[in-house]
Amino acid sequence: MTEPHPMLAVTEEVRDALASGRPVVALESTIISHGMPYPKNVQTAREVEQIIREGGAVPATVAILHGVPRIGLDDAELDLLGSDEHVRKVSIRDLPWVVARGEHGATTVASTMRLAALAGIRVFVTGGLGGVHRGAENSMDVSADLTELSLTDVAVVSAGVKSLLDIGRTLEVLETLGVPVISVGSDDFPSFYSRSSGFRSPLRLDAATEVAATMRAKWDLGIAGGLVVANPIPVEDEIPEAKIGRLIDAAVAEAGERGITGAAITPFLLGRIVELSDGDSLRANIALVKNNARLGAAVAVAYAAL
Repeated sequence: MTEPHPMLAVTEEVRDALASGRPVVALESTIISHGMPYPKNVQTAREVEQIIREGGAVPATVAILHGVPRIGLDDAELDLLGSDEHVRKVSIRDLPWVVARGEHGATTVASTMRLAALAGIRVFVTGGLGGVHRGAENSMDVSADLTELSLTDVAVVSAGVKSLLDIGRTLEVLETLGVPVISVGSDDFPSFYSRSSGFRSPLRLDAATEVAATMRAKWDLGIAGGLVVANPIPVEDEIPEAKIGRLIDAAVAEAGERGITGAAITPFLLGRIVELSDGDSLRANIALVKNNARLGAAVAVAYAAL
């Protein structure tokens, strides 16, 4: 087992698990700081960690505190991330700046992938992936998540691409980058709040053991980069695509009118959709993250067994 990078602060629990080859699941922190309101965000983070433990794996929430990339957080650190309004949203480009300045940072999918890989973690659970934003043909707004997936050897379990993005173009970019896109138990590619995006999934597998075998085969072949493991939201928790689509269109239009762009747009849209849906989108978001944690733990356990 590769030793974690010396710039990382790894909890003893996570370090021991990695050293002994036991399953570990990385978790991002942007969903805590910028994805849900306090204190629901911290409560959800703790519940997700518990689900991963119950699934036989060790959770490792990733963040930057006082400029130190941390792999695994305690309760006080989780609470700080969820309640401190000055925690920055940190993607790959921001990592060295935040570390050098000794600031707090909540990691996105891209930066969590990179830090997880530096720690030796191969499975990462999140809510939804970033991708190609609507209107990107003019704005060129494409998430660094996609580039990172082509570079870093981590399997990312999500409920698909966030519904507010251009899912068709996102799938095209992932194909160009050579990233395997696998839906688990469905022929349809999910769209975060909904089980279907209207696009067929490029690949399908039906069990965590099959996902783990595919991870192993990819990296044994020397093919660098990650995998998208798309896990549809449970039927009882989904918001129908037509319903959520109307709310997303309204939120996107409002963001355009207010000139909200760049890193600020996703947190704004997610928050506005919560308001427009009377909280339904937040409940769906929490349900899908927990569902992803169950699958992520199972994949990590299966991969460790290989």
